Amino acid sequence: MTPSFLLTSAAVAPATDTFLVRFRTVRHQTEALCRPLLPEDTVVQPVIDVSPPKWHLAHTTWFFETFLLSQYQPGYQVFHPDYAFLFNSYYNSLGSRVNRADRGTLSRPALHEVYAYRAHVDACMEELLQSAPELPAAFREVMELGLQHEQQHQELLVTDIKYILSTSPLAPAYLPASADAPAPSGAPLPAAHWLPIPGGVYRIGYEGPGFCFDNEQAAHEVLVPDFVLQNRLVTNGEYLEFMQAGGYTDFRYWLGEGWELVQQQQWQAPLYWVQRPEGWFRFTHHGLRPLDLNAPVTHVSFYEADAYAHWQGARLPTEQEWEVAARRFRPEAAAGTFLESRSFDPQPLPADADPDQCHQLLGDTWEWTYSAYHPYPGYERAPGALGEYNGKFMLNQLVLRGGSCATPESHIRLTYRNFFHADKRWQFTGIRLAR
Repeated sequence: MTPSFLLTSAAVAPATDTFLVRFRTVRHQTEALCRPLLPEDTVVQPVIDVSPPKWHLAHTTWFFETFLLSQYQPGYQVFHPDYAFLFNSYYNSLGSRVNRADRGTLSRPALHEVYAYRAHVDACMEELLQSAPELPAAFREVMELGLQHEQQHQELLVTDIKYILSTSPLAPAYLPASADAPAPSGAPLPAAHWLPIPGGVYRIGYEGPGFCFDNEQAAHEVLVPDFVLQNRLVTNGEYLEFMQAGGYTDFRYWLGEGWELVQQQQWQAPLYWVQRPEGWFRFTHHGLRPLDLNAPVTHVSFYEADAYAHWQGARLPTEQEWEVAARRFRPEAAAGTFLESRSFDPQPLPADADPDQCHQLLGDTWEWTYSAYHPYPGYERAPGALGEYNGKFMLNQLVLRGGSCATPESHIRLTYRNFFHADKRWQFTGIRLAR
């Protein structure tokens, strides 16, 4: 059977070295993201998609306790018998749980008790890592998954915190704006260039040493016709032109479900855009800021991305096309904007960027593709609870590629397949055009 989460021994240093350092780094990063919050901020759940920060802190801890300490630490006793019910996310194999929509009712345990839970599990995990130099391969696989899982929740923390604070009547800033932050430039970016990609049979999917999620397997060949791809993401200014041309009032650009949603929800702009007499603003992690016309547009649904593409006489790329282009141009992650920058917003492409290169493929915004989230040929769901991690969601969702400004840089790969329902906007989702 194909392993559910690939982690080859060639890519893994002894657990007492790499895992211990990375475990401390990842766990500290999660708590650092929550440090600017008030205790009251950590309990709010405005919509079902958003989980309270306190729940994220506890759930990621429950994961290590359940899948590692309870399995590999002899005599380990769970920190609290009710926490499995409170902080299990969606693992039916592990019993009943609080409904996702009711996570905001968890005023208790108190925040300080959740931090005590984290400290307890962290101490036990460090003891386990230090006392067992020859941990089995199965442990190393799940340990790596636990680290990657917490990094996924770090991204969710960034986006959930933004949504939570945006619903407050005070519209508070998560962090103060940097005094040296550049003001939005009034000069438009050069027009996006179309990059030709020759058709042919290409191999996509993850293969090689190291970690990947099960939905990135198995590597397989795909036939891709000739296509062209824009060399950068669509900007706020370009999307504003779509709005000003009546994009939200003309059904001709929209899929049927999207048009119904526009009318029901009365969408007139991307999420977090606010119009004032002096112009357009966006709610950001630094409060309400003037709209930067050169920055990539974000917080748009698949329906909005597809409507914009139709208005431009173009389309969204498939995930196969996206990966073929990414492999062709081999972008460096360092060129993108990730969580570590703490800007928590996609950044404009430099005006002097090489027009013959494909930019912003990694970081800044997740890119909607016109590909259904289905299993790759040869995919096999793992047995047991971890088989629920990705496989049971492979229906009625769309694939997104590339990571965002909320993604940890070490977490992204060219083969990474994110997935959301077509109406979702609270993540940093953006647009790249293809033809």
